[in-house]
Amino acid sequence: MAREKKKARKQWDGNKIHALREHLGMTQQEMANELGTRQQTISEWEKGMYTPRGASATLLNIVAERASFKYEAK
Repeated sequence: MAREKKKARKQWDGNKIHALREHLGMTQQEMANELGTRQQTISEWEKGMYTPRGASATLLNIVAERASFKYEAK
């Protein structure tokens, strides 16, 4: 049997999370409410203190896909 290749997971860094939030026109608090996390968590991600993992990273991928978000580093 041939193995199916998994979709490559997007890596989320602070700049990309900030860009997604701006693309959505949201504050950190609004994004936190949508993702079911704290505003401080969004801030820490954007500052690069932590990176989203697990369900949070999956949710960011879903939100980005639905919002037709294409990240390009500046």
